[in-house]
Amino acid sequence: MAATYLPTLKQLQYLVALKDHGHFGRAAEACFVTQSTLSAGLRELETLIGVVLVERTRRVVRFTPLGDRIADKARRVLREAEELGDMARAAGRPLSGDMRMSVIPTIAPFMLPRILPRLRRDYPDLKLFLREEPSGAACEGLHNGRTDCVLLALPYACGEVAFEPLFDDRLFVAFPTEDVPADRTSIPASAIPASAIDETRLLLLEDGHCLKDHALAACNRPEIRAEATMMGTSLHTIVQMVDNGLGITMLPEMALNAGILENTGITALPLDAENAFRRIALVWRKASPREKDFQLLAKALAEAR
Repeated sequence: MAATYLPTLKQLQYLVALKDHGHFGRAAEACFVTQSTLSAGLRELETLIGVVLVERTRRVVRFTPLGDRIADKARRVLREAEELGDMARAAGRPLSGDMRMSVIPTIAPFMLPRILPRLRRDYPDLKLFLREEPSGAACEGLHNGRTDCVLLALPYACGEVAFEPLFDDRLFVAFPTEDVPADRTSIPASAIPASAIDETRLLLLEDGHCLKDHALAACNRPEIRAEATMMGTSLHTIVQMVDNGLGITMLPEMALNAGILENTGITALPLDAENAFRRIALVWRKASPREKDFQLLAKALAEAR
């Protein structure tokens, strides 16, 4: 029987990195090798399987149709290989070794400073590598194996995943304090109904940030989606705009608890609506061998919030 020569995991890693970055130099940096090493490894792979996977020009890296399919398959093979290590770690000490977690931008700056010290104290053998990115990119990274779990806000269509709810994060309406009438007859002392929101002054994060969708869904007013101003920025920047009288916005309770309104002239009152909250959850791939680790991590996150 003729010998069968199989691609190495390193060659598949090079191929997937080039697919992700579209540039030999950046792909080499991601793999911690030189560009010449990565290029040579890919040529060896092409020679091994006898087909051209990547068309190389001075300016463009273009995958052939077969190259695209093989890169997708290589991604799945690498994920399966990583899960071999996950199985070994799962059999050892709980929450130990490397773990890659994506966190969405409307959670990361408000929750991480509280939870990370406790995780370091209670699980010193856990090396938690964090990536801050919007929900769509985080879920894509989860399914292609770039990350192991995601801390995000539900509801969000993240595909076929397992998850553990942590807590509900209530939504508040934030507006310049001078906008509060002296007699407070038009604004209740305890909450603001969705019907009272002036959609022409509402500032929200742009598409890609699920907090915007949660806020719009809670209000259940189609005209708000048409009239609200979608800003491609952070909650901290929108708070500064509200503080300067440019409009109103909606903020999650965790941001308020973290002090986002300190040193501002902004008042925040709860939104009075049926679904005036988002559900914070830890999400991971179904049937992951580290499911018990993720459940334990979710419990620690919920307790430390």
